[in-house]
Amino acid sequence: MASESVTSNSIYVASAEGETGKSTIALGLLAILSATGGRIGVFRPISRAMVAGERDYILELLLAHASVDLDYEECIGVTYEQVNDDPEAAIAEIVARFHAVQAQCDTVLIVGSDYTDVGNPSELGFNARIAANLSSPIVLALNASGRTADEVHGHAEHALNEVAAAHATAVAVIANRCDPDRLAGIATALTTIPIASWALPEVPILSAPTMGELKAALDGYLYSGDADLLDREALNVMVGGMTVEHILERLVDGTVVITPADRSDVLLALVNANAAQGFPRLAGIILNGGLKPHPMIQALVTGLNPTLPIVCCDQGTYETARIAAHTRGRVANQSARKIDAALALMEEYVDVDKVIAEVNLDIPEVVTPQMFEYQLVARAKADRKHIVLPEGEEDRILRAASHLLRRGVARLTLLGDAETIAKRAAALDVDLGEVDVIDPMTSELTEQFAETYAELRKHKNVALDRARDLMRDVSYFGTMMVHLGMADGMVSGAVHTTAHTIRPSFEIIKTKPGVSTVSSVFFMCLADKVLTYGDCAVVPDPSAAQLADIAISSAETAAAFGIEPRVAMLSYSTGESGSGADVDKVRAATEMIRERAPELLVEGPIQYDAAIEPSVARTKMPDSPVAGQATVLIFPDLNTGNNTYKAVQRSAGAIAVGPVLQGLNKPINDLSRGALVADIVNTVAITAIQAQNMAKQ
Repeated sequence: MASESVTSNSIYVASAEGETGKSTIALGLLAILSATGGRIGVFRPISRAMVAGERDYILELLLAHASVDLDYEECIGVTYEQVNDDPEAAIAEIVARFHAVQAQCDTVLIVGSDYTDVGNPSELGFNARIAANLSSPIVLALNASGRTADEVHGHAEHALNEVAAAHATAVAVIANRCDPDRLAGIATALTTIPIASWALPEVPILSAPTMGELKAALDGYLYSGDADLLDREALNVMVGGMTVEHILERLVDGTVVITPADRSDVLLALVNANAAQGFPRLAGIILNGGLKPHPMIQALVTGLNPTLPIVCCDQGTYETARIAAHTRGRVANQSARKIDAALALMEEYVDVDKVIAEVNLDIPEVVTPQMFEYQLVARAKADRKHIVLPEGEEDRILRAASHLLRRGVARLTLLGDAETIAKRAAALDVDLGEVDVIDPMTSELTEQFAETYAELRKHKNVALDRARDLMRDVSYFGTMMVHLGMADGMVSGAVHTTAHTIRPSFEIIKTKPGVSTVSSVFFMCLADKVLTYGDCAVVPDPSAAQLADIAISSAETAAAFGIEPRVAMLSYSTGESGSGADVDKVRAATEMIRERAPELLVEGPIQYDAAIEPSVARTKMPDSPVAGQATVLIFPDLNTGNNTYKAVQRSAGAIAVGPVLQGLNKPINDLSRGALVADIVNTVAITAIQAQNMAKQ
């Protein structure tokens, strides 16, 4: 049963029964694989969804997080029907289709069947046969829910014997859904099996159905509320059969209340309680019995304009409650909170390095976008910093803040009106429990900040009254928090201009010693590497001295994020072949860099193709240590840089992370006004890492 030291490029996740939470384990393993680099693909040997005419939700979830662009159909082996008809032929087809996927990937995550109807005496044994034919080591998922430590241990031994009987190799066991009070005992009991093992606690949100899933299970319809909020998880099911006051005192966050539609008192009380300060936020209301509220009650509810999802169904109270209690939620691609919870669970309880060692993966020297983003979050989490987000009333900021908290990336402060933020967070169903909220219009800090600012700017004759006005501006207030050490960094720009975000930094934070130019870089995540582009966002037409500043700062930024800096000073000419003011500026900047930072590998002027393509470099600059392998590309002006990064982003499908500001004494970063939630999360992680590096320095 113990693993042999054989290099592999695949992992097979198999379960010994149903409801193990295999998708949680698979998603976490996929994130671990992404962190190792290379092109990571996914494969489902058997899929029931192909028979039912539906999409396989586990496969769709994993494909969204894989780093190889494979079609959905490519990643499925056979149907359950094919297995039932001819198991041997099915295995042959699975092997052929797997190798077609494997040829396009460095590593493949294989997710076994779901215990629906393989029609084989032992589904685990059949999955083990597949794994043996694919030469893939198995990570075995166990369902520990309701089991004692001894029962889980016995279950593990039985399953491992079954795997060995099929001539497959198991390298790890993960007991999932452990009762929290039995977690330590289960983990200890599993240490006696001869392979690596981990125990994961039951996390209610992972198995909780959403309101949308309850609506589908009940064959109901949305009577009222925001359809977008049907993705709220119902963490608790309650039958509202008692009087209103007793219902209200039993409510907790995430409750779905089942009540007949003719209980007008309950309906109105719940709708108003959900909107009231100090009451829990409900997942929704289910009106059972095939009734609708009285027209006058309906008019009143409509007038209240609640966003809370209210679903109607035909079943009676008992049947509605039974179905709701037995509906299990899925970790699907659109389940943002479940995905965050699954990743956080695996990160907390599973030793990443040990997984890689046990599976003995052949790790390629390739950096994918997923690897880069995973490492950003991992580095930020290792030493959590305090980041202030001035645009606290913006929806994208609130969603990003919730994501950052769930993953433990940073401590956060939001600026804005506390009541407005609380109401909007409730409407979006985002949890801001650990976030500090400060309103610059009413905060006691505003006066202190104004006095400090007036002192800093007294050489500009800034009066205290003017300073007070400026400190009520969220960008100035947030920047002053960073300046005074009340926050480690700031991220803004989702609704404000770049100038509005960084102007306070010039006045308060100022530039690092030896640097006179504040500039920016984008990390351009290509399919197999990450390049650093500068400056694409701040300095419109840099002088030669400014270009040198930008290049040196960009090299330092690249190195801080694990990219070995080889700097290409870009121009329309390579080497000595061209002349003119624009080329001469780049040539002069290159010489300045060599004088100021002689240890830095730099080449310029050089054309883009000669900078990154080895075959072109061999022709144009065969002896250059930078040509053909540049990692830091410095554009001669903002027009060129901004258009190039956008062209590469759109045409080559690259992920652009940034802009990342550089040259300031403390980390302040600007967002694009079109930034997505993922962009905000990445920028906060980058800002936290900058703060870590500055603290070390």
